[in-house]
Amino acid sequence: MESKIEVLSTVTIENSSDLYKIVDTLNRTLKRENLMFGLALDQENKEKAVFTIYRT
Repeated sequence: MESKIEVLSTVTIENSSDLYKIVDTLNRTLKRENLMFGLALDQENKEKAVFTIYRT
């Protein structure tokens, strides 16, 4: 069986040292709802972070 990951939403926000805590909490809390959350540094501006919501 093939697993498909769908991007639901992506937003660029100001980077903060505590953002990973929010993403971790969302992933732990909403995994049963087939949702996954990602956080990455913006490739063009390291002061920004890219937050993405996925459906798994």
